[in-house]
Amino acid sequence: MEEKKIHLLVIEDDEFLKKMYQSGLTREGFRVSIASDGIAGLKAAQTLKPDLILLDLILPKMDGFSCLKKLKESPGTKDIPVIILSNLGQDSDIKKGLDLGAIDYFIKTDYTVKQIGEKIKKILGINQLT
Repeated sequence: MEEKKIHLLVIEDDEFLKKMYQSGLTREGFRVSIASDGIAGLKAAQTLKPDLILLDLILPKMDGFSCLKKLKESPGTKDIPVIILSNLGQDSDIKKGLDLGAIDYFIKTDYTVKQIGEKIKKILGINQLT
């Protein structure tokens, strides 16, 4: 029986970063879905029910903070772990993200895709993905 791949939803509007996260995290053994704005991300989370969401903050249509708030208010998505992946590194932004329910906050420039994959595995309690 084939083991179910961990499904990640990446909510990111930057074309280069979307491709980089999709290919890199797929190589790390995850199944990756992409949404390009906050509203599409919210809808994707509700329909796809991913195992974890990587959420940018600067997004078109609905910013990441608003998206996170709505994810955590909705019964269907409130238990999905959300990691903020942003270039906003102010303590106030980090605190706001964590206060709204994110389980972690990564500054994009501080982590490679491989390191992000490792962090996700650690957070989800997974040693190895095949």
